[in-house]
Formats: sequence, C-alpha cells, structure tokens
Amino acid sequence: MIKPLLLSLALVHACSALNTPGTQLLRLGSQGINLLRLQQHQRKLSLEHDSPTQSTFQVPNQPKSLAAKYPELYFDQPLDHFDKAVDHTFGQRYWVDDRFYKSGGPVFVLDGGETSGEDRLPYMDYGILEILSKATGGLSIILEHRYYGNSIPVANFSTDSLRWLTNEQAFEDSARFMREFSYPPIDEDLSATATPWIYYGGSYAGARAAHMRKLYPDIVYGAIASSAVTHAAVDYSDYYEVIRQTANATCIHHLVSAIKSIDDILDIPLMSTPLKALFGLAGLKHDDDFVSLLTEPLGGVQGTNWDPAVSSLTWDQFCEQISAGGAGVELGLVRVPAEVVNYAAWVRVNIVPQCPKDLTVEECFGTYDDTKFQDETDMGSWRAWTFQVCTQWGYFMPTPADPDWPRIVSKRITLDYASKQCKQAFLPGKHVIIPHWPRVYQVNRLGDYGLTMPRLAFIDGSSDPWKAATPHSWHANTRVDTTDRPFKLIRGGVHHWDENGLEEPEKEPAFIKRMHAEEVRFVKEWLKEYSESQAATA
Repeated sequence: MIKPLLLSLALVHACSALNTPGTQLLRLGSQGINLLRLQQHQRKLSLEHDSPTQSTFQVPNQPKSLAAKYPELYFDQPLDHFDKAVDHTFGQRYWVDDRFYKSGGPVFVLDGGETSGEDRLPYMDYGILEILSKATGGLSIILEHRYYGNSIPVANFSTDSLRWLTNEQAFEDSARFMREFSYPPIDEDLSATATPWIYYGGSYAGARAAHMRKLYPDIVYGAIASSAVTHAAVDYSDYYEVIRQTANATCIHHLVSAIKSIDDILDIPLMSTPLKALFGLAGLKHDDDFVSLLTEPLGGVQGTNWDPAVSSLTWDQFCEQISAGGAGVELGLVRVPAEVVNYAAWVRVNIVPQCPKDLTVEECFGTYDDTKFQDETDMGSWRAWTFQVCTQWGYFMPTPADPDWPRIVSKRITLDYASKQCKQAFLPGKHVIIPHWPRVYQVNRLGDYGLTMPRLAFIDGSSDPWKAATPHSWHANTRVDTTDRPFKLIRGGVHHWDENGLEEPEKEPAFIKRMHAEEVRFVKEWLKEYSESQAATA
C-alpha cells in the first residue's frame, strides 16, 4: 500500500535533488532531459503558488541562504586560450572564504564541475573546504566551470557556440586563474606560483582535479579527487552493474524479476498498450521510451547521502514499494506478477503526475520529437553537459550486452537509444560537427584507471554507481593507500560522500568523521613537505 503523502514527498525530493550538485546530470539521456525539465517546471510551480510543500524545498545547506554570505567575484578569461585571433573574453565566477586564513597558509580550490558554482557553496560553509581550511589556516575558493552558472561566455548554446566547451579550454581556465589569482583583503602573493594550492573536485570535477595535478604539477601542489571518473567510456552500462551488486539484495531480486517480466510481456504482440496502461502510460508510443522511464528510480541510488537533510529518498521508497508483495493481476491471458504491479504503482505516483494536465503523455515522455532538444536559447546545464558527453566523455547507459546477465534495466535500452540525444540536440554547425562517438581517448590518455601522482588522493564510495569509472573500479589494478598517494574507499559510501559536512561536525557519522580526519592528516603532511622544501631552498 502506498504511504500517505508519497506523491508530494516524491515530487519534493525529485525537485530538490536538482539542487544537489552532481547527482543527476552525469546520467542524462533524452528521457533524462524530459524528466529534468518536468521536475524544474514542477518546482517552479510549487514555489510560485506557495504550495504546502514549498518549505520542504529549503533543506539545510541550500545555496540561496549562502549567496549573501559569500559574495560572488569574477575573473577575466579568454574565450579561447589557444587561438589568439579570438579576442572575446568572459567573466569566470568564483567565491572566496577567508575566515580561517593565517599568513602563509595554503589555498584550497574546489572545482565547480557540471553545475552552477553556487550549488557548491555549502561545501565552503561547512563542508570539505571549511574542514581543510580550518585545520590548516587556509583560504577557500570555489571556481565555477565555463558554460555553467553565470560563467557563460556565449550568447546561445548552438553547436558552434559550444565549441569552446572542451576539457583543454577548461584546464587552461583553472591554470590561468591559479597563476594570476590575487585577493586584495590579504596583502600577500596568493598565486599558485608562490603558495601551495590543493585542488578538490567530486565526480566529473574529481576527474578534473586529478587531471590538473597531472597536467600542471608546477602549480597544483596537491589534489583530492573524490568519485573521480578518470575513465571515460562510450558504453557505461557498468553504472547499473554497480547498483545490481551493491544495493539492497531483496530489492534487486524483485527488480530483476520485474524487468524480465516486462520484457517478456512486451515481446507478446498487442500487449504493449495494456502493459503501459497499467503504469499510467498508455499514450506513450514507443516501447523504448516506456522502459527508459523505468530506470528513473535507479538514479536515486546516486542521490543518497549519509546526511538525511540532503539525501534522496527515491531509491528507498522505490525498494519498499516494489518489495511490498501482494497479488498479481491478469492482463488478458497474461499474468502480471506482483513486483510488476508494485513497480507500476510507483511509476503512477512518482513519474506520471510530473506531466502537466495540458500535455499528453507522449509530449511529456516521448523522445522521438527531435525539436524538443534543439532550442539553442536553452542555456541550462543539461545542454552544456550533454555536449561534453557527446564530444569527449560518453557515459551512455544501455543495458548490459550479455543477454544471460541479470538485468535491472530493459533489453530495449540499446546503445543507439541511450546516445541518440547527441544527434537530436546538436545539429551540424559551421565550425563543429558532433562526432559519431565521443572521443573518449582524449580523457583516457591522461591516465585512465592508472592515473597516479605524488600528492594525489583518490576517495571513492564502494556503492557508488560511478565507481566502475574510477581508479577503484574492478577493471583497475589494486593500489596501496599511502600518505603520499592516498587511495581510500568509503565502505557503503556513494557519490563523493566526503564533500559535505555538518555545522556541528561532532554529529557526523563516525565513518565520515574518520574520512575527514584522514583528509586533514594527509593534507597536513603534504603541507609539511612544502614548508620543508621551501626552508631547504631559502
């Protein structure tokens, strides 16, 4: 039986998850873009109409309350670091926190990654930046990524206008910022040529932290790469395999059974529409669009966090629903088992209501109308990240190729379906044409699973769906955890769980306190080495 208020709670958590950096953008496809837009629309309406659930959106650590505390600043960057004929510049947004700075202290810079840098302000207030700066007398900085937040260098997000959104241009943004940084309230040379800088990032930004340490060892003294996806892949079906291996076993058992039943029923002529009707999606034309919607609760795994205030409830609620037991139903001559009936109930309550009443199910959840994805004036993060996915990073998520492998997503989610947003969203431009497949070698040649450097820490979660793209992957060689090259796994942890903290750190779970203490310990050792090397050359 569905719990009271499940609908409103589900919509609240779906929408508030949009403000949780890095939780969903990495796994966007055409269907993901549909859902993102619908959730943004739902949240906007809730706030505009003073919904009873409005206050629920204001969870602790939300950036709106922090924007006034940490005023935004801008650093002038060239649009193109490599072609001097392009003389356009833009302002790259950043924030500074000097609460704990002591003369001669380090600088910690947190990479904003694939979201607005404003979303990262909680980590400056009492997350990883506050923890490290307080322990070392350091200065904290959040640096927004080009093409995200307010660091938009172009007038639209056409294919041609996005051509400067590359790893290489973004690397140079960070390097130039570090070399030329100054902060008038502190009369010291705080640039990376005179002060030790520690670069932090989580997820995509975690890979950037590792890459910056490798590419710019003269200015990046150390780096902490949390859930760092250093391995780019066209086919990242491993996302689902991590979930299958590490999530609640009872839930996974029911999910595997449900998906097999759904695929079997869809194989039966004339059964597609009755099955979709059970899920409240009778008007959805294409079977692959239907089954792609069924992957939505899996994204809730990535959104879970040790802090209940910022954790998504989606996965736990879904597991409770699909495992609730009960009786199956008859669809004509076909028996539909209980786990499919329960799955359908979850979809009817949590996904279908996101479609406004003035739109059809096909208009909300269909992905075959290419024009839905071609608005070049839509300058949202989804379009910027999708461009990066389609050109350099990949991470398309089809079902695992082996037909005998237990599946938690339908066999109808093929690689072509999972990647079709690239051709849909980005029409050939005058200067740029999206490659047939993303050039993932441009990422992997920087070290891939084996990327290692002195004073480069990797911190991952054992239950993170992105673990298979990090150096902790089962595809990677094992490593030894040392102070010089920390290699740490948060048991039961998910996506960059070390990044957030609590205003009262003594209330953090013991395993998170230990990880934060470890980070403080090895960073202090790194800084001790720096001081000793400076004294030796003085």
